[in-house]
Amino acid sequence: MKKIMVISGATGNLGERIVKALLGKGASVRAIVRASTDAEKVKKLEELGAKVIRIDMSDSKEIAKACEGASCVISALSGLHDVIINTQRKLLDGAVMAGVPHFIPSDFSLDFTNLKVGQNRNLDLRREFHQYLEEAPIASTTIFNGPFMDLLTGQMPMILDKQKWILHWGDADQILYFTTMDNTAEFTANVAFDDLTPRFLRIAGDQISPRQMVKVVSEITGKKFSLFRAGGIGLINLIIKTMKTISPAKKDLYPIWQGMQYMRDMMEGRAKIDSYDNNRYPDINWTSIKELLLLHKATKDIANQ
Repeated sequence: MKKIMVISGATGNLGERIVKALLGKGASVRAIVRASTDAEKVKKLEELGAKVIRIDMSDSKEIAKACEGASCVISALSGLHDVIINTQRKLLDGAVMAGVPHFIPSDFSLDFTNLKVGQNRNLDLRREFHQYLEEAPIASTTIFNGPFMDLLTGQMPMILDKQKWILHWGDADQILYFTTMDNTAEFTANVAFDDLTPRFLRIAGDQISPRQMVKVVSEITGKKFSLFRAGGIGLINLIIKTMKTISPAKKDLYPIWQGMQYMRDMMEGRAKIDSYDNNRYPDINWTSIKELLLLHKATKDIANQ
């Protein structure tokens, strides 16, 4: 009999990948979505093979009904307080009411256990949710995967093609860790099938310092890249504070200052992982930064032909 897995946030980039990974492992996947969810997004999930259930995400009883018989409930929700705290609490309550034994919260982030409270808004929300999660009568597993490696191809301003720079703050030898969305999704699917997981699992597809990245990017592009130190940790903290004052954008998920908070936390070293759980599921082939950038370059070259 197939294991039933329930996922919320399945229409998102990571969520859809988790759905594919779960189906690939032979799960029966139920994707619970809001009643107002776009029909095309629902159709896409159904074509993948998931059963889509439209419900009122503010009603734990409706959520519980959708979770009946499930082995695990996975949250891939993305948002601010209303989503990460309020909606995710309803999702957790529904899982508990349905007697689901395992819950995976929507963390999928830097390891924030050693970060200072009040220095990263989005991670603070997840930390706040953990206070509720720890008291719930259900086993839970948080997955820390670092920044998504995919962001290095555009959204994360670290590899500056035009200037031929690798931008960094603070120490150029600070080791950073990244994991692709696909690897994160595959690992998450394995965790969902695993009946004996610890409270926290930490993974990294690759580990690299800004100085090492200069060499990798130069080799891939055939162009000479160099380090560009934008400043120290004190300066980036000052810029974050200034940006939050000038442009608070409190309702935006990723305002400029939020992205800078992630960069600061990476470069400061507090989010560094000392022990990884990559080998827990040996069938996963971890994508390196070099492999990702080579694939991205090949895709761009084909598009420009």
